[in-house]
Amino acid sequence: MAKTSTPRRHADNEAVAHVRALRVSPRKLNLLARAIRGKTAQAALVELTFSRRRIAGAVKKVLESAIANAENNHQLDVDRLFVAEANVGKGIVMKRWRPRARGRVARIHKPFAQLTVVVREQEEEA
Repeated sequence: MAKTSTPRRHADNEAVAHVRALRVSPRKLNLLARAIRGKTAQAALVELTFSRRRIAGAVKKVLESAIANAENNHQLDVDRLFVAEANVGKGIVMKRWRPRARGRVARIHKPFAQLTVVVREQEEEA
């Protein structure tokens, strides 16, 4: 006997993409997530394409993945998609050290972040 499948966590008009280990602090990543949240998918892609932040390329790749998931897995209309959620979470923190004066050390924290992008299809207005 097979195990019953778990119900889908998101609505039928939503698609999701995750990235688990982005080498950027969550605080800096949240600035980009805030910039694309609530925009149409096309406007968010343009925003990320011309952003000067280093991590914008990786965020753009996640957004493109969410759009592709919506189109291929859930048969949603790409032209009516918008960024419903862009959640940023903490990942691991690599700890390194740097030698300082008089035999002491200073800790260096190299944080990682997680990003979840949810795109949703807008309902047709009557």
